[in-house]
Amino acid sequence: MSATPPSAPSTGSAQSTGSSLRIASRRSQLAMVQTHWVRDELSRAHPDLQISIEAMATQGDKILDVALAKIGDKGLFTKELEAQMLADRADIAVHSLKDLPTNLPEGLMLGCITEREDPADALVVHEKHQDRTLATLPQGSVVGTSSLRRLAQLRYHFPQLVFKDVRGNVITRLEKLDAGEYDCLILAAAGLGRLGLGARIHELIDPSISLHAVGQGALGIECRQGDTAVLEQIRVLEHRPTALRCLAERAFLRQLEGGCQVPIGVNTRFSEPETQGDLVLTGMVASLDGQRLIREEVSGPQEDPEALGIRLAEILRSQGAGEILEEIFASVRPEA
Repeated sequence: MSATPPSAPSTGSAQSTGSSLRIASRRSQLAMVQTHWVRDELSRAHPDLQISIEAMATQGDKILDVALAKIGDKGLFTKELEAQMLADRADIAVHSLKDLPTNLPEGLMLGCITEREDPADALVVHEKHQDRTLATLPQGSVVGTSSLRRLAQLRYHFPQLVFKDVRGNVITRLEKLDAGEYDCLILAAAGLGRLGLGARIHELIDPSISLHAVGQGALGIECRQGDTAVLEQIRVLEHRPTALRCLAERAFLRQLEGGCQVPIGVNTRFSEPETQGDLVLTGMVASLDGQRLIREEVSGPQEDPEALGIRLAEILRSQGAGEILEEIFASVRPEA
């Protein structure tokens, strides 16, 4: 199953030759680890395929002194990569799926979703707090996060903590933590694992406390619509159970008109073991001050994951989620 049904090739659209594949990627350490994994897996599946990688910095990589929510969220880490595909200088782009907007530029599509790593948020602590958990950190402890989703949920559950924005790649953030600028950080467990830093995970945060970001833990491979040769090449990386879960999550986010930098969290599972039964989707919208948090769960046939996401979004909207999001958009809207 493709993440998005392939479209028929349009007249004049760029088409891959089938013998080579050009990958566009962010140049951050985590992005390169993920892109090299995709390259290696594709090389194993297609030994004769010549694969090249073009790494570049995106807007989100370049602006490090401003909170993400203040510089816009639509395509913050993807626009430059998408421009390469639209100009026929790349065939695919590898993204952390949580960074990929739910509405893609005309001519591009989400062609493949890879098997998901653990999507949980993780607590990483300064060495002086090795005997603490998130629930037992001293009052006033400084928590580093650049995510409004994490900020809102943790403020709701732990109002005694202090939250401070942190930017930079994972290594830079850990250096700031170890230097004493923060008492702890909240990071994606999947990213730490992919970087070989799983030992830094002090605690996996339970979904009852922090629902994860839409698509967190999965990779999304974006390509041109109608490029059947590329779709054939990348489909070997498609993981159907992950795709079903992430398509439900992305439909939920799209229906709420939320971007990457809004306090919307999700959790998706199957009602029976071995990915059997219905798909169960939990969703959350919270105010930035942590005073209001709306959370609901729905289930339905896994054959139509997007309908499930839309249904949950409408339930939350009927309970006031729309008003919360409007207030947030007004408060963090980038200045002209």
